[in-house]
Amino acid sequence: MISDKRTEHFVTLFDSKFLPMGMALHASMMERANPFHLWIVCMDDLIESQLKKLALPDVSLIPLHEVEDERLLRVKPGRSRLEYCWTLTCFSFDAVFIRAPELDRLTYVDADLFFFDDPQILFKEFEQSGKHVLITEHAFDPHNDMTEICGRFCVQFLTFRNTHEAKKVRTWWQERCLEWCFATKENGKFGDQKYLDVWPELFPNEVYIVKQREKMLAPWNVYYFEKKNNGVLAPVFYHFHGLRIISSKMLLLYGFYRIGRSGKTLYDGYFEVIDKCVNIMHHNGMKIPCLPLPVNKNILKRILRSLVGIIKEKRRKFTSQ
Repeated sequence: MISDKRTEHFVTLFDSKFLPMGMALHASMMERANPFHLWIVCMDDLIESQLKKLALPDVSLIPLHEVEDERLLRVKPGRSRLEYCWTLTCFSFDAVFIRAPELDRLTYVDADLFFFDDPQILFKEFEQSGKHVLITEHAFDPHNDMTEICGRFCVQFLTFRNTHEAKKVRTWWQERCLEWCFATKENGKFGDQKYLDVWPELFPNEVYIVKQREKMLAPWNVYYFEKKNNGVLAPVFYHFHGLRIISSKMLLLYGFYRIGRSGKTLYDGYFEVIDKCVNIMHHNGMKIPCLPLPVNKNILKRILRSLVGIIKEKRRKFTSQ
């Protein structure tokens, strides 16, 4: 049967340390986003060679040096690897549009995203808006609200149409990220992400905010929507933020977040795919990358605040019995 669906184009970027997650993202697209094409900006030489060997279907690779220009190379030495990845995100769109100028739109997705349903559910809402840029909210659980630090919106899933109006927004974003893009909170800024907070006011005719918040889940809101929807979750995607392969015997799942019973089911499904990806890597003689625990002051503060909240909740339940 011939499908009349349009081929949806996505772009992501990651290095060799995120290969299992990147492979899982691709697997979820194969299952639920067909027809699609995924463009991958290769953040190091190893990931480029690995992906060439794997030859994943419907994928095009973009070497890092083909994205970098004088402006990016000028700021690169002063930024960490993470901060430089954030800086590059807004430039990944241009890298694809230059190679495929016929595209109508392009969506950036984080490498640790995983589709549980067809993203056309979100794109149809976007099309009805008639606007040029799609952004998604963090939609934090009110008891775990990090908006002040991380921003109202999340770069995780972000669409630009190939129009002058969208280009205007993207150029503004690129200029801001070149000026400042660091993993600290400073003067209302944080990385590349908090810049999005002002888009609805600066670009009201261009930017559209997705309304189906329950379709875009992550550790910071999955339990909230599970309670709100009586235990039923039906996300288009889940953002497996913070998941890390620490060693061959250890995984960091979701840190201090509470994900609930239905949320755990999402993780179980993801683990099955990650396991298959790891086996493919083994078969191809690729070493499984291990990542260190992410430790910084902001995370420690969040963990402490969460623990205090859990203790208070337990005391309240105990005293009410």
